[in-house]
Formats: sequence, structure tokens, C-alpha cells
Amino acid sequence: MMGETDRPQKRLTRSGSALANAVEKLYEQGETDYYLPPLVLVDEHQHPIGRIEDGDAVIFCCRRGEREYQLTKTFVDPSFDEFPVKHFDQLTFVTLTLYHEEFKHLPVAFRPTPPENTLGEILSKQGLKQVRLAESEKFAHVTFFFNGGRNQPFPGEVDLKVPSFKDRLPTENPALNLPGVTRKLTEALSRGEYALAVVNFANGDIIGHLPDRKANIKCAEAIDKHLGITLEAAKEAGYVTIITADHGLLECFVKPNGKPSLSHTTNPVPFIIVPSTEERSSYQVREKGILGDVAPTILEIMGIPQPPEMTGRSMLVRPPETNTERVLLIILDGWGLGPEDETNPIFLADTPVMDRLWRSYPHAALEASGEAVGLKPGMKGNSEAGHMNIGAGRIVLQDEVRMDQAIKDGSFYTNEAFLKAINDAKSRGGALHLLGLLSKKSSHGTMDYPLAILEIAKREDLNDVYVHFITDGRSTDPGSAPALLREFEEKANEIGLGEIVTGVGRGYALDRDRNYQKRTKVAYDALVFGEGYHVAAFSSDD
Repeated sequence: MMGETDRPQKRLTRSGSALANAVEKLYEQGETDYYLPPLVLVDEHQHPIGRIEDGDAVIFCCRRGEREYQLTKTFVDPSFDEFPVKHFDQLTFVTLTLYHEEFKHLPVAFRPTPPENTLGEILSKQGLKQVRLAESEKFAHVTFFFNGGRNQPFPGEVDLKVPSFKDRLPTENPALNLPGVTRKLTEALSRGEYALAVVNFANGDIIGHLPDRKANIKCAEAIDKHLGITLEAAKEAGYVTIITADHGLLECFVKPNGKPSLSHTTNPVPFIIVPSTEERSSYQVREKGILGDVAPTILEIMGIPQPPEMTGRSMLVRPPETNTERVLLIILDGWGLGPEDETNPIFLADTPVMDRLWRSYPHAALEASGEAVGLKPGMKGNSEAGHMNIGAGRIVLQDEVRMDQAIKDGSFYTNEAFLKAINDAKSRGGALHLLGLLSKKSSHGTMDYPLAILEIAKREDLNDVYVHFITDGRSTDPGSAPALLREFEEKANEIGLGEIVTGVGRGYALDRDRNYQKRTKVAYDALVFGEGYHVAAFSSDD
């Protein structure tokens, strides 16, 4: 174990500052927020502080699900066998939202209300087959999120998963497993049995988060190359192809201050219709729209009536001259419309296919952020909101908006699931543990949630509350973790409750590639067994 073990043996409450100092030392060794190795607070005897034990209660303060699923499973699935875990006879585990239907027996703070009559459901009711395809990194987006938060596929829906890249930082392989996605998609299209095929090209949202301009440019070129291959397969199989994206990212590499821009953007995304033949006079589209307009457009192309629940508008200016039985929807994850200058890797890349499509076929710009996708005004788009709005054919109010409203109207502070966790811990003489993302703006959660729960616990006279932070490295600026730890500590001290005892990178705690052994286990072992870099909870000033 590594840590600041040479300091005088005296505890203090400034655990956030101690962890912040340790993070800064790891930065000097080349570590990053996304893959930050676990930091564990220890006492003067090198015993880990605030580990999750039997009789405790845990609130997972993250809200999406596809990244929270694996770590949740380690605590609540009695048959879990991916790696050795501790058996808990009494552990209350609360999820912020319903991460998966297999967790529906757990206390859920904000249960979702899935939208009815999504695109997938409508086609299923029509007796039509559909196929969904993505790398494992984005598999949940073309299934769970595209279906409005449902885990089970609709009748007639076939879900195909291609293993994602295995590199830690895939700058040397910007194409990731796009060749595998293209091959499997070509096979599916050639069968001619699917009325709708939905595919996600994940590259833009993965490479776009890396501070490597060359990799970003090569990523755009790889996407363009495989887009051309896919379009040829679609044309041969008789598919009308719609190309869009879920949010912007790859189109903006440089901020106004000159630093790399590694987070999502508020830029619009492309919308292009490519007919199955060169006869394209039947398609004319509006200049602007929102992601919720994609599904109504697909239904109109297919000649299927749009249900009243689907409040988006078709992008077509007039109905097509003839209807088609087959549509391919390509979602270029993270491909926004940005300025044509040196700040835009897409503009700098050689993208002959996309350039030709934009010149030659009906196209438009779709709003993919803020209120247009059910987020707060001015909020950057994200993959969850993007796919959910595309699949639902309407603006779907996102969880962060619901939760912010709950904080504002006070209902957050009387939430039954939170109160159950607190009261269970009190009655058993245990502690409350808050697992949260160290961020102010991530789609997976913010520091506001654990801070608000600290206020509830303070009111309920629970004394032992431990905070375990997951450092971001995606939605937050690189290297921001120390400042955020110190800020949270200051606010927790104002409340008078809460000790930060763990820090671990999002790449470990929120893995969604089923890499249980090398990633999820790292986070679990830190939370439960105290394995990681030891950080002393005392100061030489005391």
C-alpha cells in the first residue's frame, strides 16, 4: 500500500484535502482522473476508514444505469461470481434510478416512467422485425435507452453486441472495433428480414474525450470510411438510410481559452436521408429540427401512422411518393456540426463520404442539447438523452431535470428511499455510504446529490456518513479532481457531516464493458476491503 504514512499519528476531518493532495501526486506520476487508481483513507494504524460493512446502508448517487450496473451487481446479486465478494446479511442498497429491471426489488429513489409507443414498440406491434447493433460500450444506448428505459427487447427485436476495444487509451486505434460493427451490420442487412436496423458508431464519443488531436482526426476518418462501407451494404439490401448523431463532441477540440475541449457540446448534429436508389426527388426536409423528430420521420417513410404519444414532427416537408419497408438508422455518437476551422477535427479530417452526402442529399441540423432533449437550458447533450429522444420520437424529460426540480421543491429531502437508507443504518448501528461522481455537470450525476443527502442525514441525527467519490475525466476538465474534493469538503463542513474516504476513477467504478476482473473489482476491493493507495487522515500541522 502507498500513502502518506510518515505524518504524525493524528486524525483530522480534512479528509478531502488529504485525498486531493494524494491525487495531485498521482498526476505527477502520469495518472488521470478517468483511470485514477483507488485512494483509501486510513487511520494512524493504517486501518482503512469508512469501508462498507454489514449493517450499513449505501446510496449510489449516480443516475443513468448502464455504467452503474456492474458495481451495483457486486453488492446486491447473491449469485455474483465474477470475482470474490463479501457476503452481507444486512446491507441496504439504494439506487438513484432504476439501473436495470433485475434491481427493481431494491429501494429506488426516482423510479422512471418509460415513454409509451416508442419507435421500437410501434414496429413490434406492426409485426415487423428490427435489429440493434453497437459495440459493448454503447450497447445499452441502442437497446435500453432507445427503448425508453426498458431492459427487455420487444417481440421481433434482435440485439447484437460487438466487443469493444480493449486498449486502456485507444489513441493508437481510433477505429476501435468499427470494422467488427460494419461486418456484423452488413451480414444483418443482407438477410433482408429487418424493417429497421439501428447501429451506433461509438468512436466519436470515445476518442473525442481524449486530448489527442491526431487521434481525433483519424477517428473522423475511420468513421467516414466505414460509413461508406455501410452505405454500400444498405443500398445493395434496399434500405433507405438516415444518418444522425446523439450529441456533439468530436467537432470541438479546442476551447476559446486554447485548452483541449474534451466534453460534450451544445452544437447541433447532422441529419441526412440517403435513398435506396439515386432517385431522391421524393425526399425534402426541413432545415432544422430536434432529435425527437427522427422517429416520426422513419414512420412516415415506412407509411406507418404516428401515435399521439409521439409528439415529434417528421422532418419531411411532404409525404414520400412511395413508402419503403426498410430503414437503416446510423447514429454517429458524438458527431456534431462545428465551425469549419482549426478547432474542428472533423473539418481537418479527410471525410469524402460525409462531404458528398452533405452536398448531394437532403440534410438538416438537429438540436441535441438543453431543452430540446429534456435537459436543463444550455446543458450539453449526452448519449443517454440523445438515444432516448431519438427512439421515443418526442422530448423526454431527463432524470437530472426531475431531480433538480425535487431539490428545488423540497421533495428530494423527504424521499422515502433516502430516509429508508438512513433509518436502516441508524437502527442497526451502521454507517451510511454515498457513492457519487466527482463532477458538477456529468449526465451520470453531480456533487449536489451527496451534499443534499448529507443534509437529510444531519437532520435525521445520523453521525457516521462516508463519501466515496468516483473521479470523472469525461464531463469535467482533466485535472479538476483536487479542486472539486476541496470544494466538497468545504461544503460538507458547513453542513457538519460527511467524511470523504475513497477516490477511484470512473474507468474502474463505472465500467460497462463487463471487464469485472480488471476494472469493477478494483473499485469494489477499495470500497469493501480498503485496497488501494493509502492516504493518512491526519496532518503534520496538528
